Amino acid sequence: MADKHRQLWDQLGLLWMVVVMNPGYSQTEKELWKVHLNQWSCNDLCPLEDADARNSLNQGPGAIQTGSDRQRTIFNRAVEACTLEWIDPHLQAILNNDYYCNHESSERLGKFNTEGYPLWNEHFPTACARVDALRSHGYTNEALRLAVAIIRHLRKVQKDYLKQLKQAGSRKSKHRKSVQQHQSTSSALNELSNGLFGPTSSTSTQGDGPEAWVGHPLNPIGCLIHTLLEASTVPEEDPKPQSSKGSSKTSSSSASHHTSSSHHHHHHHHQQNSSSSSSSSSNSSSNSAPLSSPPRYRHVPVRGHRDSGDSYLMLAYEAVLIGLGQQRNMPVGFYAQDKACRAEEELIKKHRDIPLDERLVVVLQKQVKTLMEGGPLSGLGLSIPPESVPLHTFGRYLFQALLPHNEAMAYEVGLRALRLPILEDSPSSSGPDSSALTGSVNAVLMGRYPHWFVIGHIESQQCQLASCMMSAAKDNMKRLRSVLEAAQRHIHSASQLFKLAQEAYKVATPVDGVTHYTLLKATFELGLHIMGMTHVKLTWGRSDMVRWMVQCATEIGVSALITIMQSWYTLFSPTEATSVVASTVMAPSTAVRLNLNYRQQEELSRCARSVALQCAAKDPPACALSALTLCEKDPVAFKAAYQIVVDASAGAMNSQQLFTVARYMEHRGYPSHAYDLAVLAMRNLSLGYNQDAHPAINDVFWACALSHSLGKAQLSNMIPLVVKSVKCASVLADVLHRCTLTAPGIGCQPDVKLRCLKLLPYDKDPMRQLLDAAIGAYVNTAHSRLTHISPRHYGDFIEFLGKARETFLLAPDGHLRFAKLTDDLKIMYRGKKKLMHLVRERFG
Repeated sequence: MADKHRQLWDQLGLLWMVVVMNPGYSQTEKELWKVHLNQWSCNDLCPLEDADARNSLNQGPGAIQTGSDRQRTIFNRAVEACTLEWIDPHLQAILNNDYYCNHESSERLGKFNTEGYPLWNEHFPTACARVDALRSHGYTNEALRLAVAIIRHLRKVQKDYLKQLKQAGSRKSKHRKSVQQHQSTSSALNELSNGLFGPTSSTSTQGDGPEAWVGHPLNPIGCLIHTLLEASTVPEEDPKPQSSKGSSKTSSSSASHHTSSSHHHHHHHHQQNSSSSSSSSSNSSSNSAPLSSPPRYRHVPVRGHRDSGDSYLMLAYEAVLIGLGQQRNMPVGFYAQDKACRAEEELIKKHRDIPLDERLVVVLQKQVKTLMEGGPLSGLGLSIPPESVPLHTFGRYLFQALLPHNEAMAYEVGLRALRLPILEDSPSSSGPDSSALTGSVNAVLMGRYPHWFVIGHIESQQCQLASCMMSAAKDNMKRLRSVLEAAQRHIHSASQLFKLAQEAYKVATPVDGVTHYTLLKATFELGLHIMGMTHVKLTWGRSDMVRWMVQCATEIGVSALITIMQSWYTLFSPTEATSVVASTVMAPSTAVRLNLNYRQQEELSRCARSVALQCAAKDPPACALSALTLCEKDPVAFKAAYQIVVDASAGAMNSQQLFTVARYMEHRGYPSHAYDLAVLAMRNLSLGYNQDAHPAINDVFWACALSHSLGKAQLSNMIPLVVKSVKCASVLADVLHRCTLTAPGIGCQPDVKLRCLKLLPYDKDPMRQLLDAAIGAYVNTAHSRLTHISPRHYGDFIEFLGKARETFLLAPDGHLRFAKLTDDLKIMYRGKKKLMHLVRERFG
């Protein structure tokens, strides 16, 4: 099912839940709706409550599903909501009285806080669904009163939990006793939080973690803040009165006296109200943003509780902080994970619309401190389970909001939120070595935790948080150091670290501003960390990382360039070090950019040549040519690089690589060195009878031409190697033809000696040896081709024999040898009558 359609089904399920929770409905009406909802749920086409679940396929076509086997559908929550009642006396008192309080000893019963204000303790999403139902059906004042009681209960649970946590910590530090004491403390903490979180949802998380509020199908946080912000919105300049508040019902009990017929008459009106409520709470103000300016808010004191100093805006602001800071496990399935991410971003967007003033800053700092000390129930606690959802997006928002008011707290919460527990082991999470993370990574791969489909989005948000903190600390070395260490410890994706380094580099080197060298050096250090991470296990985009690393070092200066060259073996491969690092360092543009003097240029060049020689010795096939190029202006270094190539010819370098270096040597004006390398390359070459299109043929022609130009002695040494390595008849014949066009040594002799040069005869060495090899190759190739020849290739074979005869006739007894070849063919292959007829017709 497409995501858009799935969202519509989710909204439909929430809509029906709001409909059946109408406080004015009688029990008969609820039972009637319950029957309809159950019928719809039993339909095989009804979508499941869990969008990532699949219908059971292992049952036969006639199998009967029991109630326990049947999976929950989108209407199950509405069916369960039909059983909810509104007759609780404490609930009725909260809904009907702004001044309902108790300053006596009722706090121990959990119905009032220490100040005597009422609390509502119920499964949190269900309690928020009550608020949404009240507001959707027109009970605005009642919805406000209940929302206030719910948030005050959240405060009390936070306060009591933190108190218990501190007592447990102090008791443990004093006595350090048995495990029983620790277990009893943990059970007490869990019992304290049961009323807040309720049972774990089967569709939201895996394991025993608390039910997540962000991304919950009932959108509990969205219901609360929408109700509270609606009461805090500054009315537009409109002569019409705000009828929504004036038309609010006075109590839910009075609504229960409405007749059944009136509720059926107004059902569609209520359904439209709840639909608009659900969509507005889930989509925030994204739909109305293009049409009108964002709403303006003001502090409206809570009615009946003026002494508390709370306003509806403060409670809404605090509710979002509590909800987003909740420790929650990653849901199972792609749709649930994606929905949780989108819900978090929508809540933060809604939160940003509330302008910070002094009162809200106090709320922000107090709540952040509580979350930081909140233990396992807080996503920003010191120790959280590995499967917890990271709070990178929320942490970035808190950092930006706190930075102008409390810098120390901003960095503390930012560093805490930078964690990615699923990729970290608790024993080694504080260490910088990323290799110790294999335990948790393997646990994920082996299925211990659910598959994280949104890991790419999470790592991107983590990178943005780190980038935000590094940019803010660009001139503070102490802050920058802490952020840098945290990024290296918690960010495990090399591509995200590289993205972070690039963004920090842009901030450190503005186009029109002053360079921030503190941030630039931190970026350089981060680049060294990235190079070390990707050195052993190559990563996609590694070439971009290497070029950026050299660019960053160049921006800092000579010291940084020397640093990366001196430790190249831990940062770069030999190819990268020669072709990118050393080449860039020795480029004239680098000296111009850094405005180097002669001494500095020589220092960098000497270091670069040293790197090139080390790389050539470590990987001659890939780096020898680059090393020769870089060392060309230094005779000693150039000779050392040439010797490395000679030593590598015994096995490390193949003939093609040696020919490439030899051609380079000839191009640079070293023909004798080129000849020596060509000899070594020819010894490693092997060319078969039928390889007349081998890429090394041109190298053979070049080597023979080079030897021919140097003189008869060099050619005499080269020909035996050619005969030994090349068995292809056409190549040998072509070499024979090329070597006899001009006299050997004509390219390097003075003009006075040109008259003494003569063409090489075919009947004397070295040409006789080459001619005999060519004739023998033609004979062997002829027999080889006739072994498996088809009639359509008869014409090609006749052309082949014609070229062979031209080579045969160069020998003194060539006509006799060719005649013997044709006679042998006629006898051995007399069965191929048509072919032999063509041979007689062409050659007699």
